[in-house]
Amino acid sequence: MFTFAQKRLCSEVVVGSSIVRILKNEHAFKRCPHLQKISTSSKRNTVMPAWVIDKYGSNEVLRFNSNTMFPILNYPNEVIIKVHATSINPIDVNMRNGYGSVSLNMSRDPMKMKSSASEFPLILGRDVSGVVLECGLSVKYFKPGDRVWAAISPWKQGTMAEFVVASGNEISLIPKSLSDTQAASLPFAALTAWTALVNSCGLNKKTCPGKRVLIVGASGGVGTVAIQLLKAWGAHVTAVCSIDAQSLVKDLGADDVIDYQAGDLEEQLKSRQLFDAILDNVGGTTENLAPLFLKPWSGAAFVTLVTPFLYNNDRLGIADGMMRTGITLGSKVMKNLCKGIHYRWAFFTSSGPALDEIGELVEAGKIRPVINKVLSFSEVPKAFQMMEEGHARGKTVIRVDK
Repeated sequence: MFTFAQKRLCSEVVVGSSIVRILKNEHAFKRCPHLQKISTSSKRNTVMPAWVIDKYGSNEVLRFNSNTMFPILNYPNEVIIKVHATSINPIDVNMRNGYGSVSLNMSRDPMKMKSSASEFPLILGRDVSGVVLECGLSVKYFKPGDRVWAAISPWKQGTMAEFVVASGNEISLIPKSLSDTQAASLPFAALTAWTALVNSCGLNKKTCPGKRVLIVGASGGVGTVAIQLLKAWGAHVTAVCSIDAQSLVKDLGADDVIDYQAGDLEEQLKSRQLFDAILDNVGGTTENLAPLFLKPWSGAAFVTLVTPFLYNNDRLGIADGMMRTGITLGSKVMKNLCKGIHYRWAFFTSSGPALDEIGELVEAGKIRPVINKVLSFSEVPKAFQMMEEGHARGKTVIRVDK
């Protein structure tokens, strides 16, 4: 086997519409014999099967289309991935319903200021595990045939299709210990947890040892990864979930588990020591916990993943929505700062380098996927229905390849 660094021996040349990989010396070529077997896309590949929506709405808007346009490389830093598996996240259901459409359409083409209908047909799905089919000229660290995983940015066409385009900065090599279905269950949830804990809370392997962290909504996709990340970094984790999820979160490493159905959450927390951070996956009145149960004037932070940012833009438009969001965030920040608490919002950020680090923790046995069910590609509507019904213990994964 060759190392990731050795892959940089590869250089790229364009032949017709395909990218052919050339190794700089014959010795390196002999070390990568599988490259001789890789076939790339051609002009004959013009359509592919995918699940699309032509309008926003309930599950009935999902439509299987065997003649969806085959993706192409628009920028030199992009790759085409043959999708082996994907999984469903709450954002997929929300996007199907139209949530965030105003902001996401601006991200898709801010110069043209697209109309609300121009994004259709839209392919949903953020998680992907698969194999690189084709690479742009500036992609240096990946080649056709590499097994990769990623969480595709929400403004791009999604992964519930046979092929998807991703940026070279979004992808990472799949840990060797994971199957395709296991790999597809992690990226979006793991990167959301990473963004909240690392970017918003300032927690990492150096700062985390000895810290006390409360996770509200600990049994969902983000919560289960957050527990494992924090335990890998040496934190004490208190998990809030329903009683039927207690065995799961304990198995993932939670030190203390609170059943929110057993009584008032605030009353149950009064018997615990104060926390250094609270990660909120639920929203609503959860932010009231911040001044009561965080250590004041110690750098403690309340971070929530439930924000009104996209909702405000959908309801009020970009300008008024951002103004309303800024006022809301500012007032909450100042209110908590006066009590010695940092109040922050966290948003998913796609990042291949972060997935590299998450992959190292997977290989070390510190993070494992939590899968509830594996469905076939024909069962995508069922996956959406299961997500809407809620309370799944782990991810629902969809096998795309046969």
